[in-house]
Amino acid sequence: MLDRDQLEAFVAVVEQQSFERAAATLSITRGAISQRIKLLEEAVSAVLLIRDRPIRPTIAGETLLRHAKAVALLELEVRRQLAPAESGDERARLAVAVSADSLETWFGVCSARLLEALPVALEIIVEDQDHTWPMLLRGEVIGCISTEPKPAQGFEAVRLGEMIYRCVATPAFAQKYFPHRLRLHEAVSAPAIVFNRKDALHDKFLKTQFGVEVERYVKHYFPSSSALLRAIEMGCGYGVVPSDHIQALLASGRLVDLAPFSPLRVPLYWHHWRREPPLARRVTEFVTFSARQALAFEEADGFESLESSA
Repeated sequence: MLDRDQLEAFVAVVEQQSFERAAATLSITRGAISQRIKLLEEAVSAVLLIRDRPIRPTIAGETLLRHAKAVALLELEVRRQLAPAESGDERARLAVAVSADSLETWFGVCSARLLEALPVALEIIVEDQDHTWPMLLRGEVIGCISTEPKPAQGFEAVRLGEMIYRCVATPAFAQKYFPHRLRLHEAVSAPAIVFNRKDALHDKFLKTQFGVEVERYVKHYFPSSSALLRAIEMGCGYGVVPSDHIQALLASGRLVDLAPFSPLRVPLYWHHWRREPPLARRVTEFVTFSARQALAFEEADGFESLESSA
């Protein structure tokens, strides 16, 4: 059986990415942290940390990190059942990874409901939806919203539905850069507003619209969903934004849809542990239920959940 204090030290080092910060978090010395990690590595006969800057787990460390977080959730569940009066205010720390667009639309409502119903201290990590999946594999989160349909070994992927995006601009911008209609030459030369360098939504839209890969075009980066939309409203460029964000702006004429008959549809999946502790399973249920209420969903592929066996 693994030592609880050693596991706690290991998790703290991974989360803080530093022995010094982990020691401060646990109110022990840096030497004590090092000793616990050394004993834990000896116990499992594996190197658990890449001692670089920042410190990160090895493949074996990622496996142990997922185990440690699952154990913490199970222990809280047991304490709540055996001694509800003593553990009534205790909350389990857990993290999930979502995109900024999901957070500012349907997942914001989901998280409020989740926090009201479950005894958790929630950490929402914002990452591009094409890049959340590795965070689950590394053990950093218990679940993530991703565009990847296939789960990794030992995980499941639940189809949530589709986020609908529309390509919009101000009427003045559209008249200046797209006086006739949205065409490839103008789309490449007109400045686009994108979230950050990881954001591939605009690339996907152009490929869907024109049938070719477009790698080089003028871009402005605004790493916030609200800031991105404001930049479009101010005429700084055109961009792809969630349909839910812009209904009023389209209705008032402040923005125009540059491709009204071909919105970008982005399928989303909730990836999670195949063998979830009860509390993590409740999180999965909340996310799935909220998504089905908010996102476009059709049984087009004949299944709702994919599973990869261990």
